[in-house]
Amino acid sequence: MIKHDSRKLIYLLHDHMSIREIAKTFCLSPTTVASIIEQKGEMPIANREDKIEIDKELLTKLYKECNGYVERVHEKLQERNIEIGYSTLTRLLRDLEISVTPKQRCDQVPDEPGSEMQQDTTVYSIKLGEKPTKLVAAILYFRYSKIRYLKFYPNFNRFQMKCFFHEALKFFGCSAKTCIIDNTNLARLVGSGTGKNAVIALEMACFSKQYGFEFKCHALGHPNRKAGNERSFFTTETNFLPGRTFTNLEDLNKQALEWATVKMFNRAVSKTDLVPAKAFEYEQTYLIKLAPYIPAPYIEHERITDQYGYVSFSGNFYWIPGTRRDNVKVLQYDRELKIYRNRELLGEYLLPAHGVKNEKIFPNGCSKPEYQPKNRKKPTLNEEQFLRNFAVEVSEFLDYALQSKGIERHRFIRQLYGLCKSLGQQVFVETVKRARQYHVTDIETIEKIAVLKMKGNGSLPLVQIKEEFEHRESYLDGKYSQDVDLTIFDKILEKKDE
Repeated sequence: MIKHDSRKLIYLLHDHMSIREIAKTFCLSPTTVASIIEQKGEMPIANREDKIEIDKELLTKLYKECNGYVERVHEKLQERNIEIGYSTLTRLLRDLEISVTPKQRCDQVPDEPGSEMQQDTTVYSIKLGEKPTKLVAAILYFRYSKIRYLKFYPNFNRFQMKCFFHEALKFFGCSAKTCIIDNTNLARLVGSGTGKNAVIALEMACFSKQYGFEFKCHALGHPNRKAGNERSFFTTETNFLPGRTFTNLEDLNKQALEWATVKMFNRAVSKTDLVPAKAFEYEQTYLIKLAPYIPAPYIEHERITDQYGYVSFSGNFYWIPGTRRDNVKVLQYDRELKIYRNRELLGEYLLPAHGVKNEKIFPNGCSKPEYQPKNRKKPTLNEEQFLRNFAVEVSEFLDYALQSKGIERHRFIRQLYGLCKSLGQQVFVETVKRARQYHVTDIETIEKIAVLKMKGNGSLPLVQIKEEFEHRESYLDGKYSQDVDLTIFDKILEKKDE
């Protein structure tokens, strides 16, 4: 389809250029250029008329008789000698709004101060450091003043939803009367209906009552009812995320908080020049002021204390002071844990950063215990990384040794790391090189090589072997026999050393 502007230009150029020149300039055929000149640069009006016209009442009647099965309607029309293609029939049913219910516009509600806020979530893939990570972005948006609160979560469940509302509303110090949400099961009672017919779960209704608002679901398929929130996600995707780098989830949320509550808070809205900070200052008199103290949401967990006084939770280990080893209750808050035994608070613990696992965490002011948790894993990632960065020869030796059968990976790395710490750099590298040369992977033998290296000032004498032995009759006779076990001589040498 040639655009209207191009047609006008071609028509104006034909007085100064030949048809062939115009066709070459616009990459068109001369016939097409001639047709455009003949039409005086106007768009041709093409009125498409269907070859077959079917009465709307007949189609509506047959559609109802066939319970909405279009294939059966097509057969009924053929029985009446009305020939029409199946795809044409489906298009007619759509155009006449017989098979498709006309979509109604969502409710239009005037902007009134203090009446409404909106909440929703979406998923982004964000680089934390060098690793792309899927995160859930949650936004709370006040409709009148256009202020917003943004935070990212690894996952978003009902508990995280409560924590988000508590943090956002405590930050602003007030809430609107109504919060528009979609038909999510995080707040809606499952199977209770949608939109106006949706019933909010009792747990979430009691939660929202503490802050003075109530949840309200918009109609199914009408996300524009919370258009301000949808626009906030677009602004996040086009203004916040591009051009920024994030080291971890904590850094991401720190930048998101500053962007949403400082930069966008004082930035004028493009269409109306409304400044959210000034609008919020006016709207505050209409909003519901929060109570001086509202308890933070938490989840209760039952946990067993091991014999060393540790409680495992979410991949980490929390130490409990004292000698008792009873079962305890762990209260999980958004950013901390509290551990109780028979209503007695045993300790408060800050939750570690996102992704931290297998760590020992202690309450403030307590000395570290002597023992390790019972089920704590003992990885050797740090030790292996140290050895590989120590020297190229050590890294090559690790690649060879860890592929050998019968090697306990973590134990071998720890023992080699300990040997590295007890030797000088030059001696350790030369020891590893000789162990690699003679395919030695036993730590005790490697230690003996190190001792000989130190005794010989860094060099070991090589055994003098005459090459004539390969031509001896005894060598040729035993060439294809099994290798002899000579480990007994090692034991003899050890006794002599002692």
